[in-house]
Amino acid sequence: MKAHVWVMPKRTVLDPQGQTIQHALSSLGYKAVKDVRQGKFFVLDLEGWSRDNAQKELERISREVLTNPVIEEYRFEIVE
Repeated sequence: MKAHVWVMPKRTVLDPQGQTIQHALSSLGYKAVKDVRQGKFFVLDLEGWSRDNAQKELERISREVLTNPVIEEYRFEIVE
């Protein structure tokens, strides 16, 4: 079983990397791109966990290890 975890800055937090990418895209002619938010994507290979246990542990891993909960939010998906 695998898990995909997406971590993004909260909408209320300034995203300077996303802004830099948006400005670069605009200068390259992609003027229709008005906003970019840059985040992180993780793929975790889970071995020996039940789906219920994986759900609980992924919640904890995402909150305590993969994100800074003050400025980031996350979501995850268990993929079989």
